[in-house]
Amino acid sequence: MIIGCVKEIKNNEFRVGMTPDNVREYVNAGHSVLIETNAGIGSGFLDEEYVEAGATIIDSAKDVWDQVDMMVKVKEPLPEEYPLFHEGLILYTYLHLAADKEQMDALLKNKIKAVAYETLTEKDGSLPLLTPMSQIAGRLSIQEGAKYLEKKFGGEGILLAGVPGTHKANVVILGGGTVGYNACRIAVGIGANVTILDINLKRLEELDLLFGSSIQTLYSNDTNIEKAVKNADLVIGAVLIPGKSTPKLLKKSYLKSMKNGAVYVDVAIDQGGCAESARVTTHDDPIYVEEGVVHYCVGNMPGSVPRTSTIALTHATTHYGLMIANKGLEDACRTSDVIASGVNTYDGQLTCKNVADSFEGYNYTDIKTLL
Repeated sequence: MIIGCVKEIKNNEFRVGMTPDNVREYVNAGHSVLIETNAGIGSGFLDEEYVEAGATIIDSAKDVWDQVDMMVKVKEPLPEEYPLFHEGLILYTYLHLAADKEQMDALLKNKIKAVAYETLTEKDGSLPLLTPMSQIAGRLSIQEGAKYLEKKFGGEGILLAGVPGTHKANVVILGGGTVGYNACRIAVGIGANVTILDINLKRLEELDLLFGSSIQTLYSNDTNIEKAVKNADLVIGAVLIPGKSTPKLLKKSYLKSMKNGAVYVDVAIDQGGCAESARVTTHDDPIYVEEGVVHYCVGNMPGSVPRTSTIALTHATTHYGLMIANKGLEDACRTSDVIASGVNTYDGQLTCKNVADSFEGYNYTDIKTLL
């Protein structure tokens, strides 16, 4: 195959879909790799390193899109990139289609074979291509939350850990999965008071065993959420349903009872967000205030630490990318339910049930029936 990688154009997105080490793996497997000029510069990877690894550097993104069989990215294509689609292209990246009908329609119209990192599911139910970014976003959520609690950003003006003789901050985490666990680790390490909510009692038991008396676990329902956020200084939205729109756990009505200057960080904003008041923001303009609560809803949080994020992500994506490149997407899906689980659109059909269920008038088609 001819594999391509272009520079990300999303606001302040400095990650890149392939590192020079990844290029070497594809080339050693017999594939050709085209890299757009300066695609990796934001993550600290120079064109010379890609050339040494066996890639060909291409001046324009359009020329890369036009020539490749498979495009490896980080973030979903933006509208400016839709005209660059060509029928039969394999697109391998994060898609988050449940929150992006325009992109979904463009993929279907152009008969793109779109493989989404966030829905690719291993046999044990884990999400190997989502996990590394969830780990980073979870840890960043506390870092960003602590910053926006500063008075100059509209926050309460408190320190998460407090100091002797003052109250520690109350951190509430909605969701006990990978994001929630990593947010919890950092918040506990800092010394905040932490409450974490989830609907999975087994997961709450695991978290209780891991963190002991350092945290309060609660079953996630409307009553417990409303009570918990009332006294919260920092709330983290960390719920995920793979491929599906995120449930709105933080109601607009709850904001009125929250502290003036409390901060809400929505890590699930790519899938629509955990709050009724959530809307996507950018690194250039990351926050807004509603009912006195500072909202941080940046859609590509890990993009702010691109070196760490790129290396962590591509360690995971290259293994499955090579399976697709070596066998072709069709044979890879026939022989691997894991690869098949990542296919969201194929030949104009919607092949992810959770995405189809997120919109009216769209039908789900099992990828296996199209092969």
